[in-house]
Amino acid sequence: MAKEVKFSLVFRDMWQSAGKYQPRVDQLVKVAPAIIRMGCFDRVETNGGGFEQVNLLYGENPNKSVREWTKPFHEAGIQTHMLDRALNGLRMSPCPKDVRRLFYKVKKAQGTDITRIFCGLNDKRNVLPSIEYAKAAGMIAQAALCITYSPIHTVEYYVDLAKCFIDAGADEICLKDMAGIGRPVSLGKIVAGIKAYKKDIVIQYHSHAGPGFCMASILEVAKAGCDYIDTAVAPLAWGTGHADIIAVQEMLKDAGFKVKDINMEAYMEVRTQIQEMCDDFLGYYIPELNHINNSLLVKPGLPGGMMGSLMTDLEDNLRSLNKWKVKNGQPELTTDQLLVKLFDEVAYVWPKVGYPCLVTPFSQYVKNLALMNVIQMEKGKERWSMIADNIWDMILGKSGQLPGPVAQELKDMAKAEGREFETKDPQSYYPDKLDEFKQEMEANGWELGQDNEELFELAMHPEQYRAYKSGKAKADFEKDLAERKAKKNAPSGAAQPDKITVSVNGQTYEVNIAYGDAAPAPTAAAAATAPVGEGEDLLAPLEGKFYLVKDGSETPKKVGDAVKEGDTLGYIEAMKTFNAIRADKAGVITAILVNSGDSVEEDDPIMKLA
Repeated sequence: MAKEVKFSLVFRDMWQSAGKYQPRVDQLVKVAPAIIRMGCFDRVETNGGGFEQVNLLYGENPNKSVREWTKPFHEAGIQTHMLDRALNGLRMSPCPKDVRRLFYKVKKAQGTDITRIFCGLNDKRNVLPSIEYAKAAGMIAQAALCITYSPIHTVEYYVDLAKCFIDAGADEICLKDMAGIGRPVSLGKIVAGIKAYKKDIVIQYHSHAGPGFCMASILEVAKAGCDYIDTAVAPLAWGTGHADIIAVQEMLKDAGFKVKDINMEAYMEVRTQIQEMCDDFLGYYIPELNHINNSLLVKPGLPGGMMGSLMTDLEDNLRSLNKWKVKNGQPELTTDQLLVKLFDEVAYVWPKVGYPCLVTPFSQYVKNLALMNVIQMEKGKERWSMIADNIWDMILGKSGQLPGPVAQELKDMAKAEGREFETKDPQSYYPDKLDEFKQEMEANGWELGQDNEELFELAMHPEQYRAYKSGKAKADFEKDLAERKAKKNAPSGAAQPDKITVSVNGQTYEVNIAYGDAAPAPTAAAAATAPVGEGEDLLAPLEGKFYLVKDGSETPKKVGDAVKEGDTLGYIEAMKTFNAIRADKAGVITAILVNSGDSVEEDDPIMKLA
């Protein structure tokens, strides 16, 4: 009898791999019936890493989204699954233990059946507690092997890791080939090795299409006994995303596997609705290059889920760098030139920092470190001259044990800066904090929510949740969308305006427009409210969002505070990492020129020191 291979639609990851945002809940609920009518999916990835954060960013409650989005699939007998970053939960940074425990209770209550637990370091200490917490909450615990290609990450390495997870009680194993650079034959051997250890263990394969290996890899893992394959639907298939269900289904059917048929009328309806979502607002955050496969990705091994946001962020990085180059009489770089420099630098940096698997958050850390190196070297500065604190945490072992050794030059830098390498269980650095978040909610008069889901949201994403509750998140998103629409729709030629009025969700915005290297003129309101103080300007070292603190454990600096040289004055959050802004001399803060959460460009004045 032919072996059956089942399919999952990775709807969340399709969007994350394409661009910056996820659909609204009304869009999700509208498309669900057509996905069900396709008839070929036994599973749908409904939520997970990134989903909650991006909903909060544009002012939508993700708890409502998850409950309403998972409901129709349950009614149709389709399992829902999510992506889970182990020690980090749903975010970039590690979570307190009590927040991790609450995480699984909330997601189970909201309707998520399966959690795909992964650690980019493949550190068992980060994954095993999540297996325990998920099972205790009644979820199916799917432990993931983060697949990459290096001298360390061998077939035997991965089979042994899977054995450890199975022995710890994992219900399923996932081969998470997040960059699509796993070599097909080796992947087949990994699946065969796991099945030889436990014949009935369920194995699911997840791969991205970008580098070009994915179809061969899918065939090899299916031949070796893989049970589920993750797939996508056009127009978000291929490119930095995943293989389209049609191609995968036809390939496996021809190879003799039992697979479900596809209702093509429903497929076309899903495809049409996805395009409508892109036309509505999501397409403004999907760069064209993300629709294209690129075998240059084989060398740096950057994951598809990160490439979606990378290409969006790179627009700002390139604009900022070229602004500096023009000011200094240097030729500008093209997007392709910057990409090649970045890919080369990632390949250089990756072994130096111990071969972490390039998946969230470590893909962002390695990419950000490489990009900072490129930008600094383009400006004539030294490599390694800007390393964010959370990147140091990875290098020093606070996120878990790196697979390989750290380069001596980075060890020397750490010693010179008084930083110490750590070997303790990573969870020990992040004590319980739920009681503090409860007190904050009580003080603000905020409801804890059904099944404590609002408490969980604040605890998992403090800054984004506060911005959501204040309305700032929605206002910032709508302003950014208005600017993108204005730029795209602005007329060309000599009559180009410097202002345009656009409407987003019924709200009208007057948007300043800049062409070429010019910066938009500040509005009169902004100019009138800018604070003034004595002393020298402290300039933003890079583009991003300014924050006075990165978490609730810090006390924000204020006007009148005395600071010493090297003191941290605030942070710029860029590319999902917080980069410390340090005082270059001793003095007194006489003015703070931007608000926490404001966007700044490189060389913008952010404080004054006297």
